[in-house]
Amino acid sequence: MNNKVAILLGSKTDLPLIEPSMQYYEHFAINAKIHVMSAHRNPKEVGKFASEARENGYSILVGSAGMSAHLAGALKAHSTLPVIGIPLPGGMMDGLDSLMSTVNMPKGVPVATVSMGKAGAINAAVLCAEIFSLNDDEMVKKLTDFKNNGCML
Repeated sequence: MNNKVAILLGSKTDLPLIEPSMQYYEHFAINAKIHVMSAHRNPKEVGKFASEARENGYSILVGSAGMSAHLAGALKAHSTLPVIGIPLPGGMMDGLDSLMSTVNMPKGVPVATVSMGKAGAINAAVLCAEIFSLNDDEMVKKLTDFKNNGCML
């Protein structure tokens, strides 16, 4: 399995919430690339990116957005790759709206949803490592060491 992950942000302003996760992708030797695309402002670009992601070598798509947070669902609508959604704070009740938008997907359209914000971004990186570990013994070792270290780098 190719350890290549696309992390999509709905806005550049979300970058400070995602940047802390990059050291986790690096630790697990996951090739993660950040892209800024909005499900609402750039819907055609998001659809094209998601529909071509597999042929472009990506194995997992991560969608992070706040407010109505439709990015992860928009990615899933155009891809059969695993999609992880990271709800971000900033809208109603400091992110409850984004959590509900990300987690409430219709049957047959699964999006794995992690916790909100920085912790969610880090959890998404670890979840990517766990998915890759299904076919990668070296990743299993890294995850075991990570767990034995109290889930700290």
